[in-house]
Amino acid sequence: MKTYLRLLSFARPIGKFAIPYILTTLLAVIFGTLNLALLIPLLETLFKSGADTIQHIPLPEFSLSTDYFKNLFYHYFNEAAITKGKFGTLEFVCIIIISSAFLANLFRYISQRIMEELRIHTIENLRVSVFNNIMNLNIGYFNNERKGDIISKVASDVQVVQFTVTSTLQVIFKEPLQLIAFFYALFEISTRLTLFSLLVVPVSGLLIAGIVKRLRQQAKESQERFGNMISFLDEALSGIKIIKAFNATAFIKDRFTNENKQYSKLSRSMVKRQQMASPLSEFLGIATVAGILLYGGNIILNSQDSGLTASQFIVYIAIFSQVTRPAKAISEAFTQIHQGLAAGERVLDLINTPIPIVDKENALIADAFNNKIEFKNVSFSYHEKLVLDNVSFTVEKGQTVALVGPSGSGKTTICDLVPRFYDIKEGSILFDGTDLRELQVDSIRGQIGIVPQESLLFNDTIFNNIAFGKLDATMEEVVAAAKIANAHQFIVNSDKGYDTNVGDRGAKLSGGQRQRLCIARAVLANPPIMLLDEATSALDTESEKLVQDALNNLMQNRTSLIIAHRLSTIKNADKIIVLEQGKVLEEGSHNELIEKEGLYYKLVNMQSFTTEA
Repeated sequence: MKTYLRLLSFARPIGKFAIPYILTTLLAVIFGTLNLALLIPLLETLFKSGADTIQHIPLPEFSLSTDYFKNLFYHYFNEAAITKGKFGTLEFVCIIIISSAFLANLFRYISQRIMEELRIHTIENLRVSVFNNIMNLNIGYFNNERKGDIISKVASDVQVVQFTVTSTLQVIFKEPLQLIAFFYALFEISTRLTLFSLLVVPVSGLLIAGIVKRLRQQAKESQERFGNMISFLDEALSGIKIIKAFNATAFIKDRFTNENKQYSKLSRSMVKRQQMASPLSEFLGIATVAGILLYGGNIILNSQDSGLTASQFIVYIAIFSQVTRPAKAISEAFTQIHQGLAAGERVLDLINTPIPIVDKENALIADAFNNKIEFKNVSFSYHEKLVLDNVSFTVEKGQTVALVGPSGSGKTTICDLVPRFYDIKEGSILFDGTDLRELQVDSIRGQIGIVPQESLLFNDTIFNNIAFGKLDATMEEVVAAAKIANAHQFIVNSDKGYDTNVGDRGAKLSGGQRQRLCIARAVLANPPIMLLDEATSALDTESEKLVQDALNNLMQNRTSLIIAHRLSTIKNADKIIVLEQGKVLEEGSHNELIEKEGLYYKLVNMQSFTTEA
């Protein structure tokens, strides 16, 4: 129930929909039940013999009660019988039935429209909330979670919630109200028969509850299996070249097929339970009607209840046969809601995931960078693994500082800590003398540009990729940035120039072209601080030169922190920091470190030997 109420909180303001829905549903139920109740006078008119005399019924005094409206109807009904005879009476009853049916369906249509508006409004809010929370999560979360499972929660699970949990709102209010109206009419006709019929309701409820007992757990496992399949699909599409190169197509197919079989097995089990509830409730309803026919027929035949006429008994059976419809809807909703709640729990888990990087209540807006970035005794761990151990160094304004070291030494982690993608465990990182944690995150990141080793482009035009994050960028500014990044020439030679679509992740471009667009994007942002994960290591010689020239243009008059893979590209850096196993081993210029003949000296010699070989 807690999960259901939490999901409903996304329907706010729910009163905007609930009040008109309740009113229109109430009117639809009243007029819908009235259609069946009007069969009694209709049948009485048809079955009445010519010898029966019709007595005048006076006009009743007004009161808000069912007796008033019933007496009012019979007043006009008898007046029609006296003045127009049997056919005139039939006309009168038929006109009332048609009017009642029209109003019942009109109000039902309006109530359904209102409920659909509520459903769409709720799911819209839920999707936005889920996506916003995902965007606010730190990068570490995505390293630990399957991307396909996240996509499954945003797309599939929210869709399940849409068509189960929110749709049950209609059943929860309308169908019980309809049942109440039907049973009120049944009690009005015969209390004795109705009490007899109610004996089977608890039995029906217990049987259906037993069928759907395990649905919720199965539904949750089913959604997890579906998330795994989406993850396998995403990995297969992303790594299709590697899969084919290593002849692993059969392995990938088998892995997906096995997961699909498990998902299908769960789906079959769930469908079996879901589909069993509806025919069971219908069978129990028909069995009950048969029992009522037997019991009620015996009453009439033996004259045990003089108040129950043949026409009333026929209408009683007709009304009771309609009781199975809302009862069936409730049982179906009861089976489906478990699947919706299971999906809702997965979605809420994503929404409830804590956001570790948040601004303090009194966080300051960072001033324009003017002095230095300083690491003071910084230690950082991914879970239990220590990545940085008591690291200290300073990056002065205008300096180019290179980070060098073996894989896993902590270079990338340092670059991730500067824009506060993670928060440190110990020590402090000072931005012009102020701890990063005391500053607003956006005000820090607004002064930092990033060029990653893996060029990240969106499936959009070249113009929109360069202007990403700067909505007011003009064509002149974009072209100027592209020229600095040595990208303008290949762009104008493209089919549609700056309007050329780059494809999924820039697949239509070469590696060097993608990287130069990323550099142009950073140039356009014009940040005072640049974080560069050297992007030339995987490029051919010609592309490497173009990209390196673009990087040199980018770093002019900026403070730059570079992760260096090719040590030949950082000889002119103002400072080189050598890392190993999360610790700073050496620090100095290229010449100073060469003279020390330490780790940096060994790394340079190793690369020189490899290049010569």
